[in-house]
This record gives sequence, C-alpha cells and structure tokens, in this order.
Amino acid sequence: MARRESAATGPGSRALIVDLIRSSGPISRVELVKVTGLTQPTISNIVRRLIDDGVVRETGDTVATRGKPRAMLIINSRAAYGVGIHVGADTLTCVVTDTRGGIVGRQLVAGPADEEPEGVLARLATLYRDVTHGLGLPPRSVAGMAVVGPGPVDVARGKFLALPGLERRADLDLAHALTRQLGVPVLVDSDAAAAAVGEFWGRQVSRDRAFGCLYMNSGIGSGVVLDGALQRGASSNAGKIGHIALVRDGEHCHCGNRGCLEQYAAPRVLVGRARATPDLADRLRIRADDPDARAFDLLAHAAIYGDEEARALIDESAALLAEGAVTLANLWDLDTLVLAGPGFAVAGSIYVTEIRRRLAQQAFARDVHGVRVDLSSNPRDSAAIGGAALVLQGSVAPGHGPQVAARV
Repeated sequence: MARRESAATGPGSRALIVDLIRSSGPISRVELVKVTGLTQPTISNIVRRLIDDGVVRETGDTVATRGKPRAMLIINSRAAYGVGIHVGADTLTCVVTDTRGGIVGRQLVAGPADEEPEGVLARLATLYRDVTHGLGLPPRSVAGMAVVGPGPVDVARGKFLALPGLERRADLDLAHALTRQLGVPVLVDSDAAAAAVGEFWGRQVSRDRAFGCLYMNSGIGSGVVLDGALQRGASSNAGKIGHIALVRDGEHCHCGNRGCLEQYAAPRVLVGRARATPDLADRLRIRADDPDARAFDLLAHAAIYGDEEARALIDESAALLAEGAVTLANLWDLDTLVLAGPGFAVAGSIYVTEIRRRLAQQAFARDVHGVRVDLSSNPRDSAAIGGAALVLQGSVAPGHGPQVAARV
C-alpha cells in the first residue's frame, strides 16, 4: 500500500494536479478527487506540497456546501518565472513569463549574424542578464531559460544541429555552456515545439483536448500536446509537417526530400516569387537587401489590402498549408489547432479562414467532432513565450518533458 501511495504522489500525479488547477482553477480538493480518481489523502498530500513549494495557493474564496466549506485553489502566478529566447535569422527575442503564462517582460535585439559561437553565447547571456535584471527579478525566482530555434535539435545534449550563426560549431553544448555562465538551468528546443507548449500553457487549455499548433516562420513546423504532454518522438524532432511531400518529384529540399510543403508555402519561398514577379517587388517596396521576414510582412500587408498578385501568392500558400493542417488533424484526431509564428502575424486571418474551411470539408472525423482553429494572440513571440512555458512546465509540473530543477 505504501508503494502504491508513493506512486500516486510521484511526478506524474503532481503534473496531473498542476494541469487541472492551471486549466480549471479555481477548483477545490473535492473536485480534484472526483476528476482524477485519486484518494482524498493523496490529493491532500500533493496539494499541500504544491502550496509549500509556492506553486499553488488558496484564493481565500470558499464554496458553501452542506458540510465544511471548500477552499478554492489556483496557480500562484508569482511562484516562478520562465525565460525564453527565440533565435531567429537576424533577431533574438527574449520573453519572461510568470507561472500562469502572463508576459512580464520582452526585449528584441539584433541576431547572431556571422559571429563566432563564443560571441553568440555571450550575446545570449547578456540578453538574459539585461532582461531579468531590468525586471528586478530575484535570481531564485527564475526557474530557468530555454533557447529555441529552427531544428533539428538534440534536446538531450542541449544543442542545435543547425542554427543561424552556429553552423560552423554544430557540436557546441549550448545548454551546458549557458548553464555554467548564468547559474540557471538552460534547455534547448525547437521553436515549433516550444510554441505548441506555450499556446497550450498560456491559453489554460484542458489536458483533455487533443491540441495541435501549426508554426510558421522561415520554415513550417508543428507540435501536438496530448494529456498535457508534448509528443516528442524518438529524438524530440517530431512534428516536421513542413517536410511532408506534397508535390511528387517536386523541388529539392535541404532535408533530402523533394516536393516538401516548405518549398512551396513558406514565407521565404513566397518572397522569392514576389521578387521574381515583374514590378511586384517594386510596387510593394521590397528592397533587395530586405530580410525575408520584413519582405513577407510587406507582401502579407499588400494581400490584406487588395493587391491581387500579392493575394494570389498568400492564397496559394494558405491552400497548401491547409493540406498540411488536414494531415496533422487526421494523424492525431485533433479537436483544437492554433496557428502561431511570425508567418501568421499579418495575414493570419487568411490562413485561419482557409484552414477552417478545409478541415470542415475534409477532416476524417468531421462527422464526429469539429476542429477549432484559432490564431495565436501573439504570433510573433509565440516561440519565445513557449520557451518560457517549457521551463515552467518542467519546473512546477515535472513529468511532462525535460525536467528543470525546481527553484520555487
């Protein structure tokens, strides 16, 4: 019996209780017993530890019953802070969130460009220190930091296998080096995976939902969260929806495949086509030296405001991405899909409308349930926000992914 009780109060049960309070709170201990099937003593033990750790607090409100009034529980938003840094092609975005996913600070700086790896490390460390010190966060209140960017990644060893500015030193132990410099736990993960966890965590999505996130920046990726846990695959590189082949014998892709979704629908590809279309780039004021991200924003703005050629390019991308969304929804039987990433920041409404339409017509389980499709409330920063969420989930709800030593 003692061993069974010990298992019930382990990391998995703690993660379950945190998830339920996060998504359903305020909630009482009695309700937790009913929802989980765990015993009242087990729930009381877990909740007591969460309160002692500062992760959960009682609201002061009670629910009147025929017996003893029930105290209500919520996540303590100030229990810990997570830091996420998204490494883009030419920018670094740092976001700090509280335990419930609320943004408390943000800073955008120039990216690593062609710096040596040591310079990149110094830039990341400086950004972390500047932001946390500027917010006045006590060191012990920061659960850790996650650095996220395009994959592939080696999560177990804390390194990117490819990343702007680090191609010459793919063997750099980024997480270990930053942990030594900063004295806080550091994770490395993909931007799409981070965005999925961030949207799930910050939206207070129930663990009962089959939740998916479609992420578009320079490339196209996805993440799926089931029972509160990100589906990672054998090496934490699952969800590369941008590398499904849509066109037989199509364009060569750097992944080794041909006809990949990314080769036809990603922002950098559309920008290339816009630049090759007579007069279009000039009309949209896309300069030759503009980064792809800025050029795509100009293209998307033009599409929204009625430029027919620009709209045709965005519509074609949306149609192809909708095919990817149908594949993703059918593979995982999703009931919720969120679009996140800078690629959706301007023309996200066009993508949402087309994906909703296609899923309503073609999702395999459409006669059983619909698929809710939403746009991220903060698509540009979704990966950085997700990085912070990865840290917080690993700290306050260990059992769902890479564990972060609790500092609360």
